[in-house]
Amino acid sequence: MKLLHLDSSALGDQSVTRELGAAIVAHWRARFPVATVEYRDLDADPVPHLTGGSLARTDSVLAAQDDRLLQQFLDADVIVLGAPMYNFGIPSTLKAWIDRIAIKGKTFRYTEQGPQGLAAGKRVIVASGRGGAYGDSSPADFQEAYLRQLFGFLGIDDIEFVRAEGVGLSPQHREQALATAKASLLVPLRDAA
Repeated sequence: MKLLHLDSSALGDQSVTRELGAAIVAHWRARFPVATVEYRDLDADPVPHLTGGSLARTDSVLAAQDDRLLQQFLDADVIVLGAPMYNFGIPSTLKAWIDRIAIKGKTFRYTEQGPQGLAAGKRVIVASGRGGAYGDSSPADFQEAYLRQLFGFLGIDDIEFVRAEGVGLSPQHREQALATAKASLLVPLRDAA
């Protein structure tokens, strides 16, 4: 089994999603010791945002990097995604990575019946951190809805969110939200297919 672990928080050691994502990966390593884990820090090593040149693939170095990012995603069975909520959405560094994996003909295609995802069979676990408390259906939550839509579009319907909410309300809220999120990992995560 191959696990891809991505962090996108700009907060370094103070990041809730980095701590939560690391706990999720440790949980998976304990359950599947033979799993290989690849890691990328999208803040420390960001993927360049799309430009006309990158879309046209005129820069061979960037094109090769894009190919490696796509292959890394395609090779992964499980993706653990550290995704903090920034201004009701996701960090731009995470969006830049998504723009490199959402590729027509590689991870989705258009058919007469509509779009078809080509990346089925993967599992995505999102370590979500939110300064406020949004719950399951807040109209201000563009983070979770976007990620569910995006990965569903790519054919991935096995998506799980492990949330730490209200971390910006006070140090006590932060501590309790992380403890609750980590405790949810003690309930066995669904096995990988």
